[in-house]
Amino acid sequence: MSDFLTLDPADLNPTDAYKLLLGSVLPRPIAFVSTQSPKGVANLAPFSFFNAVCSKPPTLMFSAMRRGNDGEKKDTLRNIEATGEFVVNVVSEDIVEPMNQCAADYPYGVDEFQAAGFTPAPSRIITPPRVLESPINMECRLNQIIEVGDGGIGSGSLVLGTIVFFHIRADLYDQGRILTDRLKPVARLAGAAYCPVRETFELARPTINTPSNV
Repeated sequence: MSDFLTLDPADLNPTDAYKLLLGSVLPRPIAFVSTQSPKGVANLAPFSFFNAVCSKPPTLMFSAMRRGNDGEKKDTLRNIEATGEFVVNVVSEDIVEPMNQCAADYPYGVDEFQAAGFTPAPSRIITPPRVLESPINMECRLNQIIEVGDGGIGSGSLVLGTIVFFHIRADLYDQGRILTDRLKPVARLAGAAYCPVRETFELARPTINTPSNV
């Protein structure tokens, strides 16, 4: 049996702890989040601390960590705090490279739709635009923000959003289910690594037989 390293998080700086998280919690789906500032400027940024929460109401969560150089809030979080609205756009293989362009640390007020060449499409219920090139868009209204940490570098804001409208490319939808092989989602690993979802396997949910009272 291999030996194990033992690490106390209290002894790690935020960067080292971040690297351990990225290398241990994977693969991670990507929330490509579009928002709009109160002045009407669109913003677009990817987040890989992302998942679903529940289905009634359908709710998503993603974490917006503080910027690593100064501990300030990211533009996405600032916009959501101000407007209470955002769109989560699913990242497929077709858009992964321009999506990565939006991970650059642009100054506040830069429209990443224009910077990366994405097409803003109108949402049905909320104001922020969705990404036309994304195969699935989920319009969200803010449910709540949970602050974690001391507000400095390494801290994060857990953003929960209730989905108020779905946009799904027609060829991906079959009797209420999404066809993963056609969606071709991309997941985040550690460092500069990503992975496509091309090979899958199935496991039936186990059942437990309990003896009946006779």
